[in-house]
Amino acid sequence: MASEKKKTAIVVGAGVGGIATAARLAKAGFNVTVLEKNNYTGGRCSIISHEGYRFDQGPSLLLLPKLFEETFYDLDTSLEAEGVELLKCDPNYNLWFGDGERFELSSDTAVMKREIEKWEGKDGFERYLKWLAEAHRHYEVSVREVLHKNFTSVFNLLRPTFLVNLFDLHPFESIYSRASRYFWTERLRRVFTFGSMYMGMSPFDAPGTYSLLQYTELAEGIWYPVGGFHAVVAALVRVCERMGVDIRLSTPVSQVVMASDGKTVTGIKTESGETLTADIVVVNADLVYAYNNLFPQTTPSSTKSYANSLTKRAGSCSSISFYWSLSQKIPELQTHNIFLADEYRESFDAIFDRQSIPHEPSFYVNVPSRVDPTAAPEGKEAIVILVPVGHLQNTRTTSPSTPGLPAELDWPALITSVRKSIIRIIETRTSCASIEPLITNEITNSPLSWESEFNLSKGSILGLSHSFFNVLAFRPQTRAKGLKNCYFVGASTHPGTGVPIVLAGAKITTAQVLDDLGMEKPWGKGVSLMPETKKRGDIDVVKRDWALLSDLGIWILAGIVMIVMLMYVNSGVVVQWKPEVKSGIKGWGSGN
Repeated sequence: MASEKKKTAIVVGAGVGGIATAARLAKAGFNVTVLEKNNYTGGRCSIISHEGYRFDQGPSLLLLPKLFEETFYDLDTSLEAEGVELLKCDPNYNLWFGDGERFELSSDTAVMKREIEKWEGKDGFERYLKWLAEAHRHYEVSVREVLHKNFTSVFNLLRPTFLVNLFDLHPFESIYSRASRYFWTERLRRVFTFGSMYMGMSPFDAPGTYSLLQYTELAEGIWYPVGGFHAVVAALVRVCERMGVDIRLSTPVSQVVMASDGKTVTGIKTESGETLTADIVVVNADLVYAYNNLFPQTTPSSTKSYANSLTKRAGSCSSISFYWSLSQKIPELQTHNIFLADEYRESFDAIFDRQSIPHEPSFYVNVPSRVDPTAAPEGKEAIVILVPVGHLQNTRTTSPSTPGLPAELDWPALITSVRKSIIRIIETRTSCASIEPLITNEITNSPLSWESEFNLSKGSILGLSHSFFNVLAFRPQTRAKGLKNCYFVGASTHPGTGVPIVLAGAKITTAQVLDDLGMEKPWGKGVSLMPETKKRGDIDVVKRDWALLSDLGIWILAGIVMIVMLMYVNSGVVVQWKPEVKSGIKGWGSGN
């Protein structure tokens, strides 16, 4: 009997999500073709090189390492087996304030104790541990109930396992509001909330759930792949090639092709005019761009209406990014550095509420050559500066009141102004040597280049916003709206943005494809990130005793003890106890 013909798949876009999905589909038995508009893989997760200097164009912090391990484990390999070496960054960050003070964020508990007690005393460190416990719950619940589950309908929000944990995630309270419950100085509130920038959101708007990001930094550390973040993408590309995936670079797609019914996707058409057919198409291009540019006018009205609605959804921020080749090292800077604006809230309001450029920005400085010497020639420094700014105006809306930066701005002058500002701030706060004379080469990215190079709608570098009504079942689904055989993976679909989150999304999208086709998933069930390696004996059996009661149990026990004491007092058994009465306040049990 002839073997059954393999299913075919086309993946549009060779970003992290596209490459990971291609590898998973190939393992499931598909013949896979990946089409990428640029001449390199990785999308924003790519490398800029110049005369021996290397810069990460986008992501530069490897967080949630277990999600990376899970991806490679599901593909029958590992980071180590693929030659990816991870270096731990210590400290995690140096945070620089306008008053000249520096806060060292570290996954070393002793360092955190020292830094926190400096500003809030010993009680402050106790409150930090309580905050960390809450962030840990956010992390565990999110990994289990969000990053490994699909949300294809609002009814999925009623899953008992999710519903019972919903309020533990604090989705209706901001990160800043939650942090304010534990940290009593404005300085520490800023230290433990700036991380919302990873999601392209203000800490005053981002759901409290996202403290999980700073938890993973503090509990699991920040890591950096030797050779740059693209080393992870390159490893996935090698896995794809071993599985027979055909990756075609410099092959932009002009249109997703439909059958005569106008809703069944049958393949794609390239800008060169070539038509390729496939059983399914997975789109890793920017979701808002794809809905509005890649689907033909013959799509159902519901799809076109949905595409238009996506352009009106809140997007994440954009950035002005600088990539500097320096002729000597700047010892005052660590691998990761954050410079926070004195007008903290105003700087975020300017970016996220008014979609503009703040007068004084908060910004991130990455020095990859500090942790990985191969990033720059010996004795020299590679530096990346990321300045969050508002996204571009919606080009589909002509109203001048539409939030966003106009494309017609004098961008060269604006970039020069931002450049002067950040150089002044770095030099003033760190007391480092003058930077300007050390810059031998400069490359920049702006909202315009993010939009043109990567087809990012409005230049939003992290896709759609992650407000509550833009996540879970409210986020664009992995299956294309109103279409058959078409799927999405990437920052703007479920579960969201960031390399590890998109890797989790690649697994969810592939599972959706396989479920729709009635095919078996070629990886294990459950959410265990790594295989069990240790034997379990009697000594490892978990037993809850009175010393390990939950908080609820302790309060119940305390209530019982209180009732018993009251019974004894009221029965006259305790006759020697005389409560002291001060300032006219009667003591408990005084009988009056």
